[in-house]
Amino acid sequence: MSDTDLQLLARYARDRAEDAFAEIVRRHLDLVHSAALRQVRSPQLAEEVAQSVFTDLARNSRRLAPDTILTAWLYQVTRRTAIDVVRREARRQLREQIATEMNAMNATTADWTHIEPLLDEAMHALDETDRAAVLLRYFENKSLREVGATLGTSDDAAQKRVSRAVERLREFFTKRGVTVGAGGLAIVISANAVQAAPAGLAITISAAAALAGTTIATTATATKAIAMTTLQKTLIATTLAVVAGSGIYEAHQASNLGVQVQTLQQQQAPLAEQIQQLQRERDEARRSLLALADAINALKGNSSELLKLRGEVARLRGEANAANDPFVQQALTWKAKLVKLVKLFEDRPEQRIPELALVNDDQWFSIAKDSDLDTESGIRNALSSLRSIAEQNFASMAQVAVAKFAQANDKQFPTELSQLQSYFDSPVDDAILQRWKILPAGATIPGIGGEGPLITEKAAVDELFDRRYGVMTSGYGVTDFLSSEIQDIITPVYQAYNAANNETSHYDPSQLLPYATTPEQQAAVQKLIQQYAAKKIDH
Repeated sequence: MSDTDLQLLARYARDRAEDAFAEIVRRHLDLVHSAALRQVRSPQLAEEVAQSVFTDLARNSRRLAPDTILTAWLYQVTRRTAIDVVRREARRQLREQIATEMNAMNATTADWTHIEPLLDEAMHALDETDRAAVLLRYFENKSLREVGATLGTSDDAAQKRVSRAVERLREFFTKRGVTVGAGGLAIVISANAVQAAPAGLAITISAAAALAGTTIATTATATKAIAMTTLQKTLIATTLAVVAGSGIYEAHQASNLGVQVQTLQQQQAPLAEQIQQLQRERDEARRSLLALADAINALKGNSSELLKLRGEVARLRGEANAANDPFVQQALTWKAKLVKLVKLFEDRPEQRIPELALVNDDQWFSIAKDSDLDTESGIRNALSSLRSIAEQNFASMAQVAVAKFAQANDKQFPTELSQLQSYFDSPVDDAILQRWKILPAGATIPGIGGEGPLITEKAAVDELFDRRYGVMTSGYGVTDFLSSEIQDIITPVYQAYNAANNETSHYDPSQLLPYATTPEQQAAVQKLIQQYAAKKIDH
């Protein structure tokens, strides 16, 4: 075909001629794919970039200028698309690492002793696909991309399947008296489920198999199981080849089989030790991504680990500065803030609520990156914001459960929160239910529309910063906790202030003091003054 690129593109834009566009792709695909591969360093991602670039070309075919040099246009679009893909992958990897760190909060070193005896029974209880997902993710430490590729699904679908499978494992252990968070369970399994086999076992198996008349495929399988680098492949392949060769020879002397196998083991002992060392190095490499998660877990009882973690974050930040990459620097800053937020809850256990178990990783990350964690006011606001998200998550779950209860019980509202347990999509910790109460019919919460019966928190953790939720059959509302507690008391004070000042809005609660005539009103105004001062600091 002798048409120029722009002639082909014009024909495609005018007539939607697929053959013209196919010719453009044929001419330029190698350039686009090669440019993408140099930047993303992944064949799969390079294919994704190439597909996106030509999709953009098809979409913009009518808008390209007549003097456009298509090769140059494709090259520039490839570069921009590759940069976007690299940044997206960096964000995905950061989220995955943060998820691992957050999961580690729920794990303890003692968990494995309780989990180990029941693990294989629990795995057997999973369906085949869920079992494969857990094996790939936590037994073989595959990435979510690799799990998805093996199962024939996307990264997101693989993550959902793995999370669902781990939750089923957690429920299995809970029913047998072993209580552990889903995240902690994943960490414990990943760290302990697969251990290095005894030294020399691979050689023994290979020798015995060779003597029994097996093919060289046995050696290939054993070699693949422990292969890491090219040098290691050469060493192990040589070792097993010697064993196989010796075995073929010894097969002719079956009467001396036992003695000869023992002799082979002794001869290969030095190499067996090297193989064991390679296995240990392989296992360490697989678990290297969990190092930071383990450090966070250790913070619960060892302050020296905190210093190590801070040093690691400082080192990573230094590398980012050296690389002068604003995105990496920003990501590391967010990561450091997330670690600090986690540590703040560890240092202030009275600020924790059981509903925090319902907060997902993205919500933790969102609060951490946007919060001021350098001032006391900012810290209190951050802790309260995370509690509010946790309570909102529960309020959403409770509203659905209340609606199901009403549908099954002639539109009645539950009289005890325990009655809702069977209506939640997944079991709710009793500790969460104990923080909430049911207000009777006709009751109201100032600031939240509607009348009771409704479900609300019994008390605030930080009355000056926390918010309050009210759950009804039709939905849920939210308001400022302090205002909901004192509104009936403070309303006459507002009315007196407005009457004396021609309804001029006040900006400082201290201006209300002259109009508070009872001890209850004066106490309520003092709380408003404290709240105003706490939220005004550093703002």
